[in-house]
Amino acid sequence: MTSVSPDSRRIWRAARAPLVIAVIVLIGAVIVLLTSAGEQRGSLDPESAAPGGSRALARLLEREGVRIVPARTYAEAEAALQGDATLLVTGPGRVEPGRLAALRSRATDAVLVGPDDPVLDILAPGVVVSGEVDPVAREPGCTVAGAVAAGNAVLGGFTYEAHGRARGCYDGTLLQLPGDRGTTTILGGGAPMTNDRLDEAGDAALTMRLLGRHATLVWYVPTPGDAGAGIVARSFTDLIPRPWLFGAVQLGVAAVLFALWRARRLGPVVSERLPVVVRAAETTEGRARLYRRAGAAGHAAATLRQAAIDRVRPLLGLGAGAEPAAVVAAVAARTGRPAAAVGELLYGPAPGDDAGLVRLADELDRIEREIS
Repeated sequence: MTSVSPDSRRIWRAARAPLVIAVIVLIGAVIVLLTSAGEQRGSLDPESAAPGGSRALARLLEREGVRIVPARTYAEAEAALQGDATLLVTGPGRVEPGRLAALRSRATDAVLVGPDDPVLDILAPGVVVSGEVDPVAREPGCTVAGAVAAGNAVLGGFTYEAHGRARGCYDGTLLQLPGDRGTTTILGGGAPMTNDRLDEAGDAALTMRLLGRHATLVWYVPTPGDAGAGIVARSFTDLIPRPWLFGAVQLGVAAVLFALWRARRLGPVVSERLPVVVRAAETTEGRARLYRRAGAAGHAAATLRQAAIDRVRPLLGLGAGAEPAAVVAAVAARTGRPAAAVGELLYGPAPGDDAGLVRLADELDRIEREIS
């Protein structure tokens, strides 16, 4: 019995296309994650020359006599805040709000880039995120000295709504709040600080006025996984964008279903008892009716002749591979009929009608009786 179960080669041929697609999707996801992670690490970094870095701004501030102290961890930022200093936090959301408030209390002035509502609730009560806009050149529209002196600047990111004490500029993308130890400036995004936008409009003038008010600038770039910042390190699944995670789950379910479908086994052939026993005579009559309806007298004659020859060969001592001439000679010798007549009967042309077919069947039956 020949097995009909799919072998490993057939399974591989059927599964290789989906596997290739899955590998391509996975590689693409990894590339996107690594690329985005690299961009985040260099974003607003005072030592980064990438388009999203801020080395150009840092060099300008140093030329004006500002001492820049880069800080990558909470402990470094805390240790650097000694005396009269400005604190710049490029990623407030990566620091626990309570610890960020303690850090703010050690600085004279502070600039926060893109803080969200949990941070604002602690450091700027009454200020909330109202929306998000693209970075474009905007007019100051306020009385903040640095903004008025800089004029138009490219700002975007979060927009904020503030209480009465805060002064909003650039369509709500910059807020400045007075405090007991100086001012706290909130920027909706870091566009005016980046290397690729610093020379646009009044970006350089605005950022230098915000960050260069004191002799020391602590440039805090929070890094993920810093235990001192108070934020629990996120797992790999937390870093994956939700659409990618949902797509990966769907792809996994589809792969499992596909594997179950292709790996099914048909099993051995099982014989079943027929519900009705069909007699051989009925089968013969049914086949004869089909031949008659199709007008296949020639096919029926060939079947009758072959059946007769198969039955008489063993009686004549002939094997299954006996030639027609040997069969004709043996039948003629046993029956005493002329060889030409025997050859015409066993191997002659097909009858042209049903009557001829009946006569052929009778002659074949007669010759079998003579041999037996």
